[in-house]
Amino acid sequence: MSRFFRQLGDSDSDTEESDEELLTSGDEELAPPKQPQKPSKPTGMSQFLRTAGGDSSSDSESSSDEDDSDEDDFGGGGAKSDEEESEDEDVKRTIKSTKDKRLDEIEATGKAIENALKINDWAVTSAEFDKLLRLVQRQSNVAEPIPPFFVKALINLESSLNSALAKEKEAKKKTNAANARALNSMKQKIKKALKEYEKEIHQYQADPDAFEREFTAHTQPAEAVSVKAKKIKKATIDDGGEDELEVDDHFTVVGKGGKAMQFTADAIFKTLKIVNEARGKKNTDRTEQIRILEKLLEVAVTSYQRLRVLLALVSSRFDFNSSIANYMPIELWLAAQREVDQLISIVALDPSYVVQEHTVDYDELLERSPATEPEGIVRIRGSIISFVDRLDDEFTKSLQNIDPHGTEYVDRLKDEKVLYRTICRAQAYYEHSEQAEPLGRVVMRRLEHIYCKPDAVVAALESCLTSSDVQPSVVLTSTSTTSNLVHRLCVHLYKADNSLLRTRAMLSHVYHHALHNDFYTARDMLLMSHLQESIHSADVATQILYNRTVVQLGLCAFRCGLIKEAQATLQDIFATQRVKELLAQGVHQQRYQAQLTPEQERAERSRQLPFHMHINTELLEAAFLVSSMLVEIPLLASIDSEEQKRKMISKPFRRLLDFADRQVFTGPPESTRDHIMQASKALQDGEWEKCRDLVQNIKIWSLMPEAASVKEMLASRIQEQGLRTYLFTYAPYYSTLSLSLLSRSFSLPLRTVTSIISKMIWNEELSASLDQSTDTVIFHRIEHSRPQQLAQLISEKISALVEHNEKTLDSKFGGGGGWGDRGDVKGEKRGEQTQERRGNRTRGALRGTRGRGSRFAQGLGNQMAELSSQRAH
Repeated sequence: MSRFFRQLGDSDSDTEESDEELLTSGDEELAPPKQPQKPSKPTGMSQFLRTAGGDSSSDSESSSDEDDSDEDDFGGGGAKSDEEESEDEDVKRTIKSTKDKRLDEIEATGKAIENALKINDWAVTSAEFDKLLRLVQRQSNVAEPIPPFFVKALINLESSLNSALAKEKEAKKKTNAANARALNSMKQKIKKALKEYEKEIHQYQADPDAFEREFTAHTQPAEAVSVKAKKIKKATIDDGGEDELEVDDHFTVVGKGGKAMQFTADAIFKTLKIVNEARGKKNTDRTEQIRILEKLLEVAVTSYQRLRVLLALVSSRFDFNSSIANYMPIELWLAAQREVDQLISIVALDPSYVVQEHTVDYDELLERSPATEPEGIVRIRGSIISFVDRLDDEFTKSLQNIDPHGTEYVDRLKDEKVLYRTICRAQAYYEHSEQAEPLGRVVMRRLEHIYCKPDAVVAALESCLTSSDVQPSVVLTSTSTTSNLVHRLCVHLYKADNSLLRTRAMLSHVYHHALHNDFYTARDMLLMSHLQESIHSADVATQILYNRTVVQLGLCAFRCGLIKEAQATLQDIFATQRVKELLAQGVHQQRYQAQLTPEQERAERSRQLPFHMHINTELLEAAFLVSSMLVEIPLLASIDSEEQKRKMISKPFRRLLDFADRQVFTGPPESTRDHIMQASKALQDGEWEKCRDLVQNIKIWSLMPEAASVKEMLASRIQEQGLRTYLFTYAPYYSTLSLSLLSRSFSLPLRTVTSIISKMIWNEELSASLDQSTDTVIFHRIEHSRPQQLAQLISEKISALVEHNEKTLDSKFGGGGGWGDRGDVKGEKRGEQTQERRGNRTRGALRGTRGRGSRFAQGLGNQMAELSSQRAH
């Protein structure tokens, strides 16, 4: 009875009169008729029980008053003729309730919006949209459901708005100011409306027909539905021979030409042909196609029939979401996943049926069985690997569009387990059917789900295979490790003919080794693959994987205590200042975003990784800056001239350090950068304990596995580099220095102090000698002459020029590593990286001729410096 109530002030005098007439007619309908020959007046809702064949004319409207007066004169007791009765019915059909008028007004407003969109008039669109929102709000105030027309109009408005914004960016000539303001205003209004009616939009997108049926059922009274059902039942009995017709919600499924579709095992292939012919056409109802195929699957008897229906059904489910930006509804995705599992089960358990992309032509209207086929194998045209790829892609797309900080993301992530099981089942099928090309693709899909995950997560994914009736040859057992599993999958891909699969398998293998702190194996595999020489010509997804692998390798070196290797590995990616963009963890918003077209921006966003696969960029920055601090601070302390100070190893770190030096007042550290910059100043001043405390107090270390051991490693490295910095800074002020004093000052064992000073002397970084009898270090104060300094400067420039030329030649002719990559490495191989020397080094009299603040050249440059200094003497 909600149609008899309305909002205050929402009608005029005519509306009140029509409501009174409706109320009167409703009362008369409810009262039992005293005389059977007198027809009751039609109710206000009787228009839903009639066909929409007759339209009211102006004559019938003008005769309404005469009919009412005649009825009053006769007292309502006389019989009427057929013509008068039909005219009376026509008159009553024109009576509309307030609810019907409101719905008509909503549709009229929607039509006005469509017309304004056609001429790109956003001012009219904005005004009409405000009116539409007010009408829908009235609809909600009287407890009426949201009309499907309004939801459809919202979706169309969003797409029109996005296309208009894209055209405006590309247009050379700007639109007028009023239209532009209206367009920007509509952008905010649409965003607010989409958020407010998000639930209704999702329901409509999932099943438009069900949404419309629910609205229609709510608007029609129960008596009308029951009368309509009785009429349908009576018509079916009178026609005869159609009592077996299936009625779903009082509707009969009809095909082309209005003929009823028969869902029987004999007519499966004909129905499939009709569905396939309608697929892709403009006015095809995709929801109805899915329902038809689901009913065909229920009546399918043979394996061939089930396979044919399943192939068409899964394809129809994927066709339901044709948009690139939006992801597939989760219910449809889960249904498609179950049907792909069912498809794999049939072909895996019955080897006489094979689904492959290339087959000989066959009649699709005939039943096929192994007995009628050559070699006893029924080959069906289809592609299971394309279904698996689409399932995986839609799963990734849904994770990209769901808020990663909500519970919905976690719930969606739980579906990865069933997806991983489907991938493994597909791998088992292709192993049995010996199809090499799709087998390589499905193994790569499986590898991408486990290469970057911890052992516990991989074990949880593999546990779902124990209950599966189809298992691949390579599984994780209780005696094997995840590294062994990844190794076997990668070895299989190394043998594939596809070079892209081999490249991605190599990068995934290196990433997995780096994740498990096996730095030297990961580094050697990456260098031997020579991918750094050809990665620039690979596709974007492979370049992103390469960047992730290099970054993980740098973090691995940092966790293992290899500070110089970590700094050198992370240097290249941090020098670009686009870390998030290169790792596909965000889109750069400042300089580069303005150069992207809308298509490029959509492609960029589609390549973003899901949140659970992100590498923490704050942790990455902390590792890089701490590594740069431990490399740069001793270097700065060893340099005398300003010209040499301009040479730097890490430009990002040096830029931050210079900015911190220019600050007049420095408050307590808040961010990670603040901690590291103040720690760098403390290390420069020789306060290694303060530096250690500042670095260890960075909270981001808790996100790193084995955080306690990492902090201990950092403390020991700060002690060692603090000792080196102290010796570089204060060596000119000492003639001798006790080793035991250095040991007590830096809390290092005497053996460690002796080892560090010996390395510095051997590398000619420190002009000193050790006195074993007194346990002291004796410093030598021999200053360079001006010619020696010039010769050293020239040698360094020539060395840099030669190395640059070698790298240019290698990149041009595709050679091996650069000139700086060759040479013998002296010192410890698994400790702190030692400096490389090329050629034969003489340990002559020149060793003690270098004072504090000198940075010695290496390789060919070192030999040239020796010759120049000998000539100067």
